[in-house]
Amino acid sequence: MTAWLVAGGWGLAAAAPLLVQARRQRVVRRVTVLRPEPAPAPARAGWFACARRLPLGAPGRVVRGLLAHGRGRRDDAALATELPVGLDLLGVAVGSGCTPYLAVEVAAQWAPARLQACLRSVPRACALGDSFTGALDALAAATPRLRTLADALLASDRLGAPVGDALARLAAEERAALRRRAEAAARTVPVRLLFPLVFLVLPAFGLLTVVPTLVNGLART
Repeated sequence: MTAWLVAGGWGLAAAAPLLVQARRQRVVRRVTVLRPEPAPAPARAGWFACARRLPLGAPGRVVRGLLAHGRGRRDDAALATELPVGLDLLGVAVGSGCTPYLAVEVAAQWAPARLQACLRSVPRACALGDSFTGALDALAAATPRLRTLADALLASDRLGAPVGDALARLAAEERAALRRRAEAAARTVPVRLLFPLVFLVLPAFGLLTVVPTLVNGLART
């Protein structure tokens, strides 16, 4: 009886985080229903597309939430990688005489794929009647990674301040941040190698060297 009580207690302790995460996902789903977001892109392959077909319930919501969070982090990292190139492209367009709006149009045509998809929303919103300021504010709200870029373009559009130097400074800062993240990821490699070393290499070494010696010694005795 005591063993069953202990097992039940451990089961409840293990299930508590899953129930909390499921409740959060349910709240997020209700908010999304009340305030629908734009439809996602049709090409959604991989684990996330499979997770969307999971049955309803706490485990399905938890798995979908975790996969969506991971996909968002990967998209943000990819956008951060492309951002310095886009900033350089905007700086070249502004330096050649383009206004901030025309520079965004040029970048929306020639920037890398993820940044291009984000910048295209600005001319599209302006074509539908929104102002350039409102389109940049919406871009920064939808993609926080582009907040500094939007602020620089907004300052140039509102105050007439030169934006070329600001874009060059932002590009240098983004490249420095990318280098720091790459160095931090490189420093974690030895720590990540500890898992295969401790749980795979060392047991295999012991199994192939120590165990045969012990077996031979026991057989001789």
